Order: sequence, then structure tokens, then C-alpha cells
Amino acid sequence: MPVPDATRHKRTLVDQLRRSQIYRDYEKAFRETTGLPLNLRAMETFDLPHRGDPNENPFCALMAGTNHSCSACLQMQKKVEEACGLEAKTLKCFAGLCDSAVPVRVGENLVAFLQTGQILLHQPNATQLAKVTRALLKFGVETDLKKYEEAFYQSRVVSQKQYKSILRLLTIFAQHLSSLSNQLVVREEAQEAPAISRARAFITEHHADELSLTSVARAVNMSAFYFCKSFRKATGLTFTDYVARVRVEKVKNLLLNPNKRVSEAAYEAGFQSLSQFNRVFRRVAGEPPSAYREKLQQAAPA
Repeated sequence: MPVPDATRHKRTLVDQLRRSQIYRDYEKAFRETTGLPLNLRAMETFDLPHRGDPNENPFCALMAGTNHSCSACLQMQKKVEEACGLEAKTLKCFAGLCDSAVPVRVGENLVAFLQTGQILLHQPNATQLAKVTRALLKFGVETDLKKYEEAFYQSRVVSQKQYKSILRLLTIFAQHLSSLSNQLVVREEAQEAPAISRARAFITEHHADELSLTSVARAVNMSAFYFCKSFRKATGLTFTDYVARVRVEKVKNLLLNPNKRVSEAAYEAGFQSLSQFNRVFRRVAGEPPSAYREKLQQAAPA
């Protein structure tokens, strides 16, 4: 079954985020500091996110080795994704191990999850182990039960307070990734068609003008019809949405100047009305411009 364009572009964006320096630096620091696994997973990719991870829980690694138990883990991942909407969610599997997902959004669209977990919130005991053993027998795991029991007792134990703080750090990082994702969307790609690269450059240079699809198509010597199809295929966005994102990024840069009023930045970036600007900024950035300006002011040195 072919993958829909929207899904394919989301996965491409997530791949770009994974390769970004900020993600690689954060992932390394997170692993070294917490000892927990971390994965950035695109939506609707139902696999085991920590499979083969150097920080994978040894019990979970054994579970992934058999068909029935692996299926139980996959169902758990699906439940975590379905439960995760606007904020981080944590669910427990049959063994009492916690798995958590933190949403990464591009504007109002959910594109990926930061996932961690495979931990216990309390020391395992004999009662819990007996429950786990009964479940393993139902899964058809009849051999090497001792190995599973030993692996279960090796599970990382994290206090609720500490785990809550870990998820808070991931939530803050998810916000940074959301901002970075919009920059990746409007960035020129080296491997795309030259005409699309020229169109991106033209839009960036003339973002303050009244741009139209026809005028940009003419600037790169393409018919409006063919340009419309080619541009959307290359960027994953309509022409109008792409221009809006370029202008929002320009507004963000302008607002780094504490003396610049939001309305001034909006008109300078090419928005024709404040109502249009407020609507577009909220859709792209996931928050109203006033909230974004307030965060900049809070982050500014005293």
C-alpha cells in the first residue's frame, strides 16, 4: 500500500530532525545523564522504539525476542501514541514498566514523539514477579523463565519525582524541536530541483511583497499549474502555507529586537492584516504571537 504524501513528508521531517546537531547533542546528553533510552519516532510507525538501543531494558530486550510478547509490546506502543495528544503521557505494561511519549508538534500538527521509559517506579518484589511470570506463561514463554526473572530484576528504578522531572525536560526539548522543524521546512534543500531552489530563494528575498503563485512560477520559468504540483511535491506544503511559514520565521527574527512591536514585525514580514497574521502565526507556531513575545522577554537577560 503506497504511503500518503502527508505521511511521507512527516517522516522526512522527522529524519531531518534526527540528523540535526541539536537533536544529536541532546540525545547524547540525555542518555549519559539519565541512563534511559531515547527515540524520536514519527507518527504511525508502529515498531519497538528502543529495540537495539544501548540503554534498552534487558527484560524488554528479551520480550522483543518472541512473537507473542513482541506483539504485546507493539500494542503498548500503539496505546501510548493514542493517549499522547497535547502533553506527555505515561502508560504501564503488564509487567509494571513505564513507557512515556512526549508530543512534537509543528504548529497545530502532531508529527512525532520523543519516547523514553522501560523503567519501574518502585523496587520489584516477589508478588510483582509472580504476576509477570504468569503473563509470560500465557505468552507461551515456558523456557528460560529464570533468565526473564533475572532480567526483570535488572530493570531501572526511578522515583516518581525524578521521572516527572525527566519528562519535563523532554517536553521543553520537544518545544525546541518544534521550532527547529519549521526552520527545516523553509530551508533550501541541496538535492531538490534547481527550479524549486530558485523559487525558495525568490520567496525569501521577496517575502515582504504581495507574492502570488503565478508571479513566483513566472520568476522560475514554469507554468503556474506545473509549479504548483512540483512545489508541493518537493516541500510537502502548498505555496500559500510555505510563504506563511517563511513570513512567520521572519517575524520571529524581528521580534528578537525588544523594541520592535508585534504589529510592525507582522507588516514588515509581508502580512497584509493583523487578523491574518494572528491566525497564521498561531497555526504555524502553535501559540499566539503575544505568548511568543512574552517567552522572549522572559528569556532575555536581566
